[in-house]
Amino acid sequence: MRILGYIWAGPNTILAVLVGLLLLSRFRLVDGVIEIHGPAVAWALKRTPVSALAMTLGHAIFGQDVAALDLTRKHEHVHVGQYARWGVLFVPAYLGWSAWLYMKGRDAYRDNPFEIEAYAVDDPSIRQLSVWRE
Repeated sequence: MRILGYIWAGPNTILAVLVGLLLLSRFRLVDGVIEIHGPAVAWALKRTPVSALAMTLGHAIFGQDVAALDLTRKHEHVHVGQYARWGVLFVPAYLGWSAWLYMKGRDAYRDNPFEIEAYAVDDPSIRQLSVWRE
């Protein structure tokens, strides 16, 4: 089943690797997941709609730096598992939930069920360091 998860999420993982190469990033493999970091990645993550220490795309995680990857690993690995289940449908499902929540006047990020599942594994102190800051 694990191999099917890699295949199902493969297009997103390939896209992440290509983006990492374009951004001249550093790569490492941790627990079967590609971690990508570097100055250009940090610059991009700080400018996303919700400033992030890290972000997952398939079986790859972009992090502002090694410390951010270490700090957010449990949270981001939940997203890796979600990609393994949802595959190429993950991004449309995630964005669809966010759009629906926004239209209902709710927080499109914090109320997203994908984020709720991922934040459930985090130490509460991490929330103070990541996107939970206002």
